[in-house]
Order: sequence, then C-alpha cells, then structure tokens
Amino acid sequence: MTETAVAEARTTPDDVAAVALLDEPVRRRLYEWVVRQGKPVGREEAARAVGIARPLAAFHLDRLTEAGLLEASYHRLTGRTGPGAGRPARVYRRAERDIAVNLPPRHYELAADLFAAALQRLGDGSPPDELVAAAHDAGVRLSASAGGAGDAPLLNVLERAGYEPIEDESAIRLRNCPFDALVDEHRPLVCGTNLSLAQGILDGLPGDRDADYQPHLEQQEGYCCVVFTREEEHGASRPAC
Repeated sequence: MTETAVAEARTTPDDVAAVALLDEPVRRRLYEWVVRQGKPVGREEAARAVGIARPLAAFHLDRLTEAGLLEASYHRLTGRTGPGAGRPARVYRRAERDIAVNLPPRHYELAADLFAAALQRLGDGSPPDELVAAAHDAGVRLSASAGGAGDAPLLNVLERAGYEPIEDESAIRLRNCPFDALVDEHRPLVCGTNLSLAQGILDGLPGDRDADYQPHLEQQEGYCCVVFTREEEHGASRPAC
C-alpha cells in the first residue's frame, strides 16, 4: 500500500458527513436501491422503485453524488440517437471510491497489505495451504453464524458477508469484493483465498438446497473474481482469475 493510500485510510470530516447522509431513511433506501442495480439508473426509475416523487428523488440522488457516495453522468435512456432523440438524462451509479469511518484511526488495510506481501514472498503468489484451510474454515463459520439463512441460504450468507450477490438462471455473481483494496497488488493470493472462503460458505450451509452450485474463478469487469455456477454449467472451460 502506498503512502497516499495510507493517508486516505484516515477518517476525514467529508467521510463522516457522507456516512451521516445515510441516516435519513428515504435517502438510504434510495442509495441501496441504486447500488443493487449494478448499472446507471435515472431519476424517474429510482423514484418509482422507492415510492417517492421524482423531485424528491432528484434531491436525494444529487446530495449522495455531492458526498461522493454516487457518481452521476448523462445518458439517453430511450436508446435512440440523432435528431428527436431527446436530451440525455442524468443517471447515477455507485461511486468507485471507498468511504470508511474509523474512530480512533485504524489502518487495517495497511496490515492486510503487509500480510499479503509477506505471504507472496513465501511462494508463487498463490495462497499457501494454511491460508486455504483457514479461509475455508472462516466460510463455514459464516454459514453457521447465519443459522438457517432463510429461503435462499447461499444468497443470504453471501449478502451478510458483503459480496452483494445477484442470481440469474445459471449463476450467482458477486458485485462486491470485500477484499478489493488488495486485489490489484495481490490478485492470485486474494482470488485464491476468496475461492476457499466461498467453498467454505457452501460447505457450511445446512441441508442440500444449494448443493448443485460450485464456486470457481472468473475475472469479470465490475464483479468479484468468484462466481457460483450450477454443476451442469461448471464443466465448461472458464477463464482463470
């Protein structure tokens, strides 16, 4: 981790103000809905989804953008171009920057970066067997701590672990990597550890409802390197992380 990154890890007044904005219930619902979409969304769509008027949605979305929680751009939502296509609409998506509040100051990312750098020096950059086992055990504990985990056990545990899962017909993809700050410098180590943690989560689930899913590595822009696919899909050749 660079000196700049360490400096950015300190809590600033702007960070505190940004987090405080989410204390307002409507604004928080709006932010969480935008985040779940995984794509830019317009004011009208966001207002309908949360059940508020468009002007109020626009006010909250712009406040979230000013605080750095969302990013705004302009896009034609109709898909039409040329004369008569109308003006581009202001759209919003989650901001790339991380906002953390630690009081008193803590530098957990620096500690994680140091540990990761040391582990990489021990071999080829992949997680050693001891880390693989520890990550698997941690995944099992995550599932155990979730109890029955509701009607969708795997999705619920992944959500609680911060992965922000989305499910389609053949896979569960993860919109967030909880270890993203380490990925650029330690990708093989982080992705391998993530895979072991994911397998532990799966192995620790009660019953066999999600037994046909298997985690594997697949690097995709904007997603965690771990993807859960059903067994019939898993046999196909897939790119490694």
